[in-house]
Amino acid sequence: MKIAVLPGDGIGPEVTAEAVRVLEALALPGLTLFEGDVGGIAYKRHGVPLPEETLTMAREADAILFGAVGDPSCDTLERHLRPEQAILGLRKHLGLFANLRPAKVFAGLEHLSPLRPDIAASLDMLIVRELTGDVYFGAKGQRATDSGDREGWDMMAYSAPEVRRIAHVAFRAAAAAGHGLTSVDKANVLEASQLWRDVVVEVAAEYPQVPLDHMYVDNAAMQVVSHPHRFKVMLTGNLFGDILSDLASAAVGSIGLLPSASLGERETAFGTFGLYEPIHGSAPDIAGQGKANPMATILSAAMMLRHSFGMESEAARIETAVSAALADGFLGGDLGGSHGTAAIGEAVRARL
Repeated sequence: MKIAVLPGDGIGPEVTAEAVRVLEALALPGLTLFEGDVGGIAYKRHGVPLPEETLTMAREADAILFGAVGDPSCDTLERHLRPEQAILGLRKHLGLFANLRPAKVFAGLEHLSPLRPDIAASLDMLIVRELTGDVYFGAKGQRATDSGDREGWDMMAYSAPEVRRIAHVAFRAAAAAGHGLTSVDKANVLEASQLWRDVVVEVAAEYPQVPLDHMYVDNAAMQVVSHPHRFKVMLTGNLFGDILSDLASAAVGSIGLLPSASLGERETAFGTFGLYEPIHGSAPDIAGQGKANPMATILSAAMMLRHSFGMESEAARIETAVSAALADGFLGGDLGGSHGTAAIGEAVRARL
């Protein structure tokens, strides 16, 4: 099993190291880890945020464990040289179009959510976000208006095949879990969203066992924080999914607890090739201080074992160990606790 470990910037190396130690503690047969540079550290060492050797390593791996990218010292670089282009480039070059983001409040931590504890306890959803289309990958630029003012523009576009393939991912996930599916768009205003809705309805005919409903994105944002129990599996586009998944993570209580998987259509000898990462950023303000919560990255490693290697029991062991460590009070600063990165990682390993 070949895993490309790409720690990245800021707290990325710290949290990724703890996830790697958890994987090593499982003593998985045939596990081989390779490490490469991405993001700001890659720019400083190689002159680009996604070096060719890192991309080659990623292509040859069976899965990728990713940390975080982002370095304030690189904020003034041309856009194509900024650290964030590394993750966008990996998604594009590796065809990673489906982002899975589970959001669930851990038992006993309801009081840490900004929502009322009784409402927070009902939050348990999977957000399926399209990852390689929309305004993030559409044509964009700046131009001068007739009056001479600067104007920025970004094109939002989706093709029917792009919507169809991500819809199948969401419907399969909903069917496997025995849940309904909510598709989120802005079809009352945007033509791209109208096409999205039309195609999702077409795909729904292939999954008669999955109840489908539609919701405008502004209403969905309200419902996530007022009635989160309404959602089990949510399907949405790149821009809306980015915003709604962060909103759901805030409702959980900390982005330090939420993993994610980015999947494509490529199959390896073990399962579906994917990139796994915590949803948080590089947090440069606490980088190198041993304060970061590694649980989101550890849970991302669990998702990797499940989706890319078919190791359901091992993935469940990690998730149970994380839940146990939380229940025993091993909370990082993001959760109001005082435990550091290494202590939290050790607590999880001790409970495997």
